[in-house]
Parts: sequence; C-alpha cells; structure tokens
Amino acid sequence: MGILTDGKWIDDEETWRKGGAFVRPATVFRAFVTADGSSAFPAAAGRYHLYVARPCPWCHRTMILRALKKLEGVVSMSLVEPLLLAGGWKFPAPDPITGARFVHELYTRADPHYTGRVSVPVLWDKKTGTIVSNESSDIIRMFNSAFAAFTDERTDYYPAALRAEIDAVNARVYETLNNGVYRCGLATGQAIYEQAVTELFATLDWLEARLAKSRYLVGDTITEADWRLFPTLMRFDAVYYGLFKCNLRHVYEYPALWSYARALYQMPGIAATCDIDEYKLHYYGSLFMVNPSGVVPKGPKLDFTTPHGRG
Repeated sequence: MGILTDGKWIDDEETWRKGGAFVRPATVFRAFVTADGSSAFPAAAGRYHLYVARPCPWCHRTMILRALKKLEGVVSMSLVEPLLLAGGWKFPAPDPITGARFVHELYTRADPHYTGRVSVPVLWDKKTGTIVSNESSDIIRMFNSAFAAFTDERTDYYPAALRAEIDAVNARVYETLNNGVYRCGLATGQAIYEQAVTELFATLDWLEARLAKSRYLVGDTITEADWRLFPTLMRFDAVYYGLFKCNLRHVYEYPALWSYARALYQMPGIAATCDIDEYKLHYYGSLFMVNPSGVVPKGPKLDFTTPHGRG
C-alpha cells in the first residue's frame, strides 16, 4: 500500500488507518462517459481502456459488467500484477498505452500534483490521455447504459422503476459487507473490530432471509445490486473468513446465499472473471500487516459449479 503526495509516491501501510479503524478514502476522478456526448467523454468504440487487478472486488464488478454487456470489443482492458507491494499496483510489463510501469503513474499523468490513494479500477481515455473515473460504482453504470450504441446486449441492470430499492440495498451492502470485510480485517482495536463484524453478519443474515424468498436481491430481476454483492461472496470463504477474521459463519453455511452465489457464478461469462487462487495470492501475499509471513494457504476447496437449484 502507499499514497501519492503532491505527485510523489510514498510506500506507507498506515495510510488507511485512523484511530485503529480502517477508513476508505473517497475516490477523486468522477467524470462520466455519456451516450449523447454531453460530457467531455462521449461514448466511442476503442477510445476507453479499463485497468483492473483481478483480485480486487471493486475491479471485479467492472469486469463483470463489461462482460455482461458484451463490451470486450468496445472498451479494451488490461490486468495489473496481483501482488500489491512497493510502488503499489504494478504492470507486468510497460503499459503499451502509456508506457507506465505503475498505476500511480497514470494518476500523475492525469494530475501531476495528485495527492491521495492510488486504486484500481481506472477507466482511461486514450484520446485525451487522462483518467475518466476510478470509482467502480460509476464505471458499472457507464457500462450499463453509455455504450448502448455499440452492443446488442439490452439488459438494464439499473432500471428506473427499481432504482430506489437498488440504491437502498447497495448502501447497506457496501457499508457493512463490501467495505465491512475490510473494516474487520484492517481494524487494530478490539471494540472497532467487534462492531464491524457484528454489523457484517447482521447483513449476511438479512441477505439470507431476503434471498430465501426472492431469486435476486430486488425480486425476480437481476440488477447491479447482485453484481456488487457477488465479488464479496466470491472471496469470502477463501480470504475474508480467515485472513480478515470474518469467521462467525462461512457463506456456504447460509443455504440461500450459497446457492445464489453459485447461480451467479454459473451465468455465461462470469466464471472467466473469477480466480480464487489469485485472490488468495493477493491478500495473503500483500497485506503483511495482517499476514507478516506472506504464506498463502492451500485451502479451502470451494466448488461454485455444483447445481444451485435456483431455477
């Protein structure tokens, strides 16, 4: 981990902690690609590039929406290395678009005096040589609708009639589960950890009850809420349960949640976005403040391909 300060990179593991609690900084680049060209970034095939790390759950949701909306030929994509070590996210070879070796170089190209956290995903504009967005929740909505002219896939994952309910589900899942696992795993105070883990499992219990009565999080319609939840479920038993001390129950101990996670995994194109071994390599091999040895466990063995029984 590390941070840019006035355009200079500093390796520092403590930049995310305040008073023993993990605090996720707000994303900074929040521009939008628009279908009608009303923004500085009009939708176009071949103009934009997505930089992602496969282990990162925030990246995962953008990879999923790109695949579901069949944008592989519209928005190009490249992967950074799975380990997050000195220098931050690193390219396996010089980036062919920018020549950068580290993701933080993209940030200083966009803003030479940038101060803050360097994260992925990054949606890059090849034409102007700058970052459009580093906010995954915005990127998935761009992929959902802004590039409609360049794909025949018409599924709307954020339909207007369901937006209030989707937003409400997203808010709880983000705070207590998506980000909640980090609040547990990176806490350095007992009371802080216990509050976070209590809220996390209250939300898992709530999701279990909801999915026991509903095919998806918002009725029978699959929405972005499902795809924002799935990356956390995919990583939970393999990483968060052990490394982040989220160990009251496994996801596979929740019948509805476990069948739901398998159902999402088995949808066309989704399995190709997943790699549990790489998730474990990243978390156990990068977060030395919680795993000083860097030793990566062999287990657990998880099978997302078994029949799910959800129709």
